[in-house]
Amino acid sequence: MSDNVAHALAGAGGGIISMAVTYPLITVGTRLQVQRNNKDATAYTGNMDALRKIFANEGIAGLFSGLESAIFGAAVTNGVYYYFFEAVKSAFERASQRKSMSTVESMVSGAVAGAMTCIITNPIWVVNTRLTVKQKKIKQDGDTTDETPSTLKAFAEIIKEDGVLSLWQGLIPALILVINPIIQYTAFEQLKNKVERVRKLGSLDFFVLGAISKLCATSVTYPYILIKSRMQLKQSKNENERYSSLMDGLRKVIASEGIAGLYKGIESKLLQSVLTASFLFMSKEALFSYAVKLLIILGARKSIAGKA
Repeated sequence: MSDNVAHALAGAGGGIISMAVTYPLITVGTRLQVQRNNKDATAYTGNMDALRKIFANEGIAGLFSGLESAIFGAAVTNGVYYYFFEAVKSAFERASQRKSMSTVESMVSGAVAGAMTCIITNPIWVVNTRLTVKQKKIKQDGDTTDETPSTLKAFAEIIKEDGVLSLWQGLIPALILVINPIIQYTAFEQLKNKVERVRKLGSLDFFVLGAISKLCATSVTYPYILIKSRMQLKQSKNENERYSSLMDGLRKVIASEGIAGLYKGIESKLLQSVLTASFLFMSKEALFSYAVKLLIILGARKSIAGKA
């Protein structure tokens, strides 16, 4: 068996670790992204205000609402992404007889891996977005008999109420957002190649390179991230709050909330994205050798000594 599976397992483990560490920032960012009425008494005025209100009204559990689906989503997303990225990368390296990819090859690898990941995992993130927002609505309604549904229950409710295809709401923005990992992984691979020419990389190097590459990617693509989050919610009957397409969403946000509306929650998103990428790259590299050993123990991979 090739190293693709080991990379996938290590990526899944790294995704779980990075998601668990940074999840409160995801909660804050998501709620700011989907907030349309800034004048409501319960509206969040910024990241710290959102953090304070969520903690005051919902407790620590509110900051982790939807964590179950997010961890599952992170594991699957990163596992799928790394499997396809490494598969395409290996194909390029075999064809070119080089040990590193060019910038174009990095971009193609990221595009293929990102597209496959979006199609396979979009239902997970639709469920997660709705669970993250639903907790706030339950607290606002004051109905103590209601509770945030489990991931499986939320999954079933979405299919029952909106149909199976609703699980792929926001897929077009998500596919366009493949440019995010393209930028991220291309920047990471090229920076890594430059550093490796000088010295061997350590855990801190992977942390810093992951942070720099994700900062570049998220800064460029944030408006699309916001529209994708809103399209993944149950669509409103209000025409101004229902987006028929990516361009329709961009137009309506600018019309009702101004250009600044496209960047709601960007501070927490940037912090979360950078920290997530940093912990992901660092932990993924650390877990890779353990993933290889696990596959060897399971008999799914030959030992290094036994490889040709």
